[in-house]
Amino acid sequence: MRSICAIEGVEAAGIKEGKYGLAIIRASGTAAATFTSNLVSAAPVNLMRERIAAGRLEAIVVNSGCANAYTGKKGYADAVEMSRIAAGALGIEADRIGIASTGVIGRYLDLERIGRQCKEVVPLLEHSAAAETAAARAIMTTDLVEKHALIEADGFSVGGICKGSGMIAPNMGTMIGVIYTDAEIGAADLQTSLRLAVRRSFNRVVVDGDESTNDCAFCTATGAAGRVPQAEFDAALQACCASLAQQIAADGEGATKLIEVRVSGAVDEEAAEAVARTVVGSSLVKTAVYGEDPNWGRVIAAAGRAGVRFDPDAVSLTIGEGEAETPLVRDGVIVSDLVRAKAAMHGRRVVFTLAIGEGEGSAAAWGCDLTEKYVEINGKYTT
Repeated sequence: MRSICAIEGVEAAGIKEGKYGLAIIRASGTAAATFTSNLVSAAPVNLMRERIAAGRLEAIVVNSGCANAYTGKKGYADAVEMSRIAAGALGIEADRIGIASTGVIGRYLDLERIGRQCKEVVPLLEHSAAAETAAARAIMTTDLVEKHALIEADGFSVGGICKGSGMIAPNMGTMIGVIYTDAEIGAADLQTSLRLAVRRSFNRVVVDGDESTNDCAFCTATGAAGRVPQAEFDAALQACCASLAQQIAADGEGATKLIEVRVSGAVDEEAAEAVARTVVGSSLVKTAVYGEDPNWGRVIAAAGRAGVRFDPDAVSLTIGEGEAETPLVRDGVIVSDLVRAKAAMHGRRVVFTLAIGEGEGSAAAWGCDLTEKYVEINGKYTT
């Protein structure tokens, strides 16, 4: 699947050595970024919060295997040095380099390895599907699959890669997103657009409810396609981010099923979002989906603790989509067919649609089932 290298002017490359990888993506343009809200934010996050204010990047470098998080002043100095190493290899100014790290918290960067990997990766940079695949693989940690998205709009495109599998929610997660567009857009407008797109995508994914120290999403606009209508750009960017977000949820640690929760009839989008995220984040809902147990009462119960007021006797709930969509509750009255409901839980995707009858607000959120494999992966993460 094509993604970032479908955008004119974007070059990429990456290498992976065991659990330690390094990806470089090079393209110049206006830039924006969003970051984790975790108080214990990683050194590269702290550095990039400062640098992104300039609104322009020429390259992004991502290492995997070491998060460079909770590493104090040395970690910050190492993040700066990582950007200098990459800048030297690329022949550009260090303050135009975006950096991100992912991996184990509380470990220092191996700058010697990063320096060697930079020298190996830069000559491999090219504008090709193979190059974007190598970059996507290089940043994976517990991910099982690469994650790519490309939205081709009228006269411009938006493409992205990301990594993310666990430590996901409540605001972004252990995810790193690198997005490019050939649309021409100013840095301030790009920041506004990206913030909204992230809210409607990465911030609505719940794998396990643990917010990472390293979350970041970058968007660079090369401008090669010229100015485009703002509304069209926003729609394309949101679609790209939503695709990546759903891929993260589907690849959740130990997951066997993607869960989508669609909420309508809320007083506003924020209320709908709160309900959707609460339901998709419920461990009881997640385990029921894993067991293909049509215990839909867990969905209603989770919605009721979302902090959003609604009349339980006015709620409608279905499971499945299309011809397989099965009513469970209609206007507060139980109408469930448990045999059909169980059948709707087969396969890799389970969809709940919840209407709460309070207004016009709607939102969707994504997650995955909770399995024994999740415990196995995280019980031995560093050993």
